[in-house]
Amino acid sequence: MEFLIPIAFFIALAAIIKWGMDNKTRRLLIEKGMVDEKVKFLYGEHDRSLSSIKWGMVLIGIGLALLIGQIYRYDLSDEATIGLMFLFAGLGFIIYYFLAKKKMSENGNPE
Repeated sequence: MEFLIPIAFFIALAAIIKWGMDNKTRRLLIEKGMVDEKVKFLYGEHDRSLSSIKWGMVLIGIGLALLIGQIYRYDLSDEATIGLMFLFAGLGFIIYYFLAKKKMSENGNPE
């Protein structure tokens, strides 16, 4: 069974390289204008900073919940720690919603 590990590693590496090259090819086709307008929306240049902020806030919330679970290890059960993770992740999403709404209204996009 140990011989499967290098085989799986090289298959995964090849899949990652193929995915990256396909993505690069699609972007070049879009830049040259050789695709439909619907596809341009999927691969277009839009504000990626909002997505980074969203996932950063969610992961900070989950990390904070785990930290609280470790600090109060004997006071909180594992279920309470998992509940805190969902609570703080949800709060991160809610805060992101209001930040994104504010930024989009500043840019003139009412959605």
